[in-house]
Amino acid sequence: MMKKIENREVLEQIRQTSREQMNKSKCRVLICAGTGCLSGGSGAIYDRMCELVGEHPDVEVHFGPEIAHGDGEIGVKKSGCHGFCEMGPLMRIEPQGILYTKVKLEDCEEIFHRTIEKGEPIRHLLFKRDGIEYQRQEEIPFYKKQTRNVLKNCGHIDAEHIEEYLSIGGYEALEKALFDMKPEEVVSEISESNLRGRGGGGFPTGYKWSQVAGQKEKIRYVVCNGDEGDPGAFMDRSIMEGDPHKMIEGIMIAAYAVGAREGYIYVRAEYPLAISRLKRAIEQAEECGLLGEHILGTDFSFHLHINKGAGAFVCGEGSALTASIEGSRGMPRVKPPRTVEQGLFGKPTVLNNVETFANVPMIITEGAQWFKGIGPEKSPGTKAFALTGSVNHTGLIEVPMGTTLREVIYDIGGGIKGDGEFKAVQIGGPSGGCLITPHLDVNLDFDSLKKMGAMIGSGGLVVMDDSTCMVEVARFFMNFTQNESCGKCVPCREGTKRMLEILERIVEGKGKPEDLDLLEELATTITETALCGLGKSAALPVMSTLKLFRDEYVEHVVDKKCASHNCSALRRFIISPERCKGCSKCARNCPADAISGRIKEPYVIDNNKCIKCGACESACAFGAIHIEG
Repeated sequence: MMKKIENREVLEQIRQTSREQMNKSKCRVLICAGTGCLSGGSGAIYDRMCELVGEHPDVEVHFGPEIAHGDGEIGVKKSGCHGFCEMGPLMRIEPQGILYTKVKLEDCEEIFHRTIEKGEPIRHLLFKRDGIEYQRQEEIPFYKKQTRNVLKNCGHIDAEHIEEYLSIGGYEALEKALFDMKPEEVVSEISESNLRGRGGGGFPTGYKWSQVAGQKEKIRYVVCNGDEGDPGAFMDRSIMEGDPHKMIEGIMIAAYAVGAREGYIYVRAEYPLAISRLKRAIEQAEECGLLGEHILGTDFSFHLHINKGAGAFVCGEGSALTASIEGSRGMPRVKPPRTVEQGLFGKPTVLNNVETFANVPMIITEGAQWFKGIGPEKSPGTKAFALTGSVNHTGLIEVPMGTTLREVIYDIGGGIKGDGEFKAVQIGGPSGGCLITPHLDVNLDFDSLKKMGAMIGSGGLVVMDDSTCMVEVARFFMNFTQNESCGKCVPCREGTKRMLEILERIVEGKGKPEDLDLLEELATTITETALCGLGKSAALPVMSTLKLFRDEYVEHVVDKKCASHNCSALRRFIISPERCKGCSKCARNCPADAISGRIKEPYVIDNNKCIKCGACESACAFGAIHIEG
């Protein structure tokens, strides 16, 4: 157990000791223990590497899984998410900076004996692109094109031990704030940096803090939104799993700045690993005196709690989130008063998301001018994105604000998967919109995207190729939004339901031309009259796709066709007489008895009976059956 840190001198001593202990390891094996890699078997890989280290005393290693710092030559660690999720499970070997991809359990012995003992890289485990092998992680195009500030420590430290965070300068920003800055100076520095909320709205963080600090009520709270409900988004989860202390330090600085003594981290229960690591981080910070009463011997006291949410999308909205923490049903309320005036338990509350708080320690340490030097003037800093969909290299990325879509998709993501062509990217999740080819060179920042009818949101980027049906995309997001509506206000509760019904009719081939006008009318009404921000943005995916892909909607409604063949109800299977051998296999496999014919003569499909299952196409050995269009 670490000794109690009672002042900044002891903190610096422990920081130095931790740094020395970390440097004792001549070799560090960092195995990704993020949710994605764990599901791919990285936990078993970690256990096996620990066994191999213990089985070879000749390398003089003193290591156990429960020990934060081995005092021998090799240290095996569980790190947070490395980001390169497409290539997981991942293993990084320091000091060489080697990154092994798609590691299997059976690779462990070869890695130990060849790379760790002899320093030889294993070529078949290295990442390859365009015939080039990349040995060092930093040289891989996926990483080389990024600016990893918030994610800097993820994949490089053991997230479960506070000593590792301290060894790389952890809690230096808190120390600086407590001893060298007044609360109002901290607020001023954050305001000067122009840090904007990374949860989606892009509201100026410093202004929000100043509003709370200026309230007459002296009981105040700091709340961290770790709910992250957007489909395909996992940025906040990865920070909580891979570098929890950075976020906690940011929360504590906010508490000092606004005079709060208590804070809450709201995390969805579907993030068990994030919750576990946050709990461990808080316990460790409390044990060593970095959380609790009279932190570092000052008058500043702060206690931090974790609140598990039930996974409701609406609880990402500020007033719904605070209601959920209070034990009430998570439902938005009418504003004003706003959260900064009457938030948690009716008291002034700072509410920011995980990524926003993770930026704070760096701003305090490096200064506002350093932060403003990254990205555009009005949206400085970096932004983490979850890159998913039809792109070669999916994963967690971080780039300067203002980076273009083209750079993200082609330079970092490696371009469109397979033989497909880029069609669109859904940005901002269910509250966002689509961007298409002419938008590839648009800057990814709050203001530029707003002009395009889209938004950054929490940072989900779903890339779609030319095989994607945009009507079905709109239906998918509307189905999600409608299911997640809290039901409090009529526009959202009833409006999204009606929109979903229309979209379902269209993809089933039952749509009418007037449905398109009705969709637009409903979308406008919901946007203008819904109670909360989530309701107001619920129709954005539909409005965006209607604007950019209206021809697809018309095709579905008028021609009863889906060019991408995604809408099964609109498929029309055809048997080519030239290719059909009359073997009858298609007829024998048809569950609807929709195929008829005579042996050795071309068969035909009765599309009135056909249930569009595709069993005939799968059964045909001659490629005679295809979808029309």
